[in-house]
Amino acid sequence: MKKVYIIIIVIVLMSLVIGGFFMLLQLMKDKNESMEFVNERIKLPEPRYDSETSIEKALNKRRSIREYKNEPLTLTEVSQLLWAAQGITDSERGFRTAPSAGALYPLEVYIVIGNVEGVTKGVYKYEPHEHELVKVRNGDTRDELTAAALGQTCVGGGSIIIVFSAVYERTTQKYEDRGIRYVHMEVGHAAQNVYLQAVALNLGTVTIGAFKDDEVRKILNMPDEEHVFYIMPVGKI
Repeated sequence: MKKVYIIIIVIVLMSLVIGGFFMLLQLMKDKNESMEFVNERIKLPEPRYDSETSIEKALNKRRSIREYKNEPLTLTEVSQLLWAAQGITDSERGFRTAPSAGALYPLEVYIVIGNVEGVTKGVYKYEPHEHELVKVRNGDTRDELTAAALGQTCVGGGSIIIVFSAVYERTTQKYEDRGIRYVHMEVGHAAQNVYLQAVALNLGTVTIGAFKDDEVRKILNMPDEEHVFYIMPVGKI
């Protein structure tokens, strides 16, 4: 009888050990999957520098649009929008599509991808000089951003969401406190570029300024030095 008890105890202990081992494997797998493809780089298609939409027509048609079709964007459209926001226009001197005080370029651009052909959902950061995306977080965070933007449904309705942030110190190191004003001007220039490019692509967008800064920064894995300015959902109309 004693042997039977010993055998039962051994079987129970072995079951616990084996079960714990498989649980550990699953936890490691889940962790690896959550980290998978973070820092993945996506080379964007070359932007075009001409279209059938004149600047006058784009200015005339520019509107804030808050409702979008549930249709995917193409990577080419994403490329064009990001180039309009902060793309390089002079590779030697590093000049960009939007003017910057002292050419110090304090702006950073993030894109939340929720519905783009051939691209996995996630949060990406735009690197202008390489014209590339670098993934900083996996998964579709549009609902999280909607909540952080005080429940404004247009945020989650976009196929993508472009978010502008800035590092004040890049500009204030030269212009001191007045540099803060210059940064605010610059993000307006860049956002208007996105508006006009969206018109040329027959897309809709809107600038959102009402949101909880700390929550947005957390969602996007944004460094402490960056301050959030605009959320711009973009979608088909």
